[in-house]
Amino acid sequence: MSGGQEQGNWTLLTAHGRTLVAIAQDSDARMRDLAAVIGVTERTVQAIVADLEAAGYVTHTRIGRRNRYTVHENRPFRHPAQDGHLVGPLLDLLAGHKPHESLAQRPPAAEPAHTKP
Repeated sequence: MSGGQEQGNWTLLTAHGRTLVAIAQDSDARMRDLAAVIGVTERTVQAIVADLEAAGYVTHTRIGRRNRYTVHENRPFRHPAQDGHLVGPLLDLLAGHKPHESLAQRPPAAEPAHTKP
């Protein structure tokens, strides 16, 4: 952009998308860990996870007092513009499927830097 215009306060992924990526990165993440990484409240994360479970993108298994999530990468995107595409390849790219790293060990998500050209 030119003329010193700011880029705005938006991101390419919705909170639902960021939540799915974060769960794919750490299947044992707690709601508070997810909230810190995504940049929303725990209550918001709870609602998003409920949406993702209802749509079949994730399931959870209770292990003691914790939940372990399973991401179903064979699920299609919900928007017609991505008809025929599965979420798996996007998660492979964004989650990196690196060795297990707990979200609790990562710093919270920073606000995107707005730079002027």
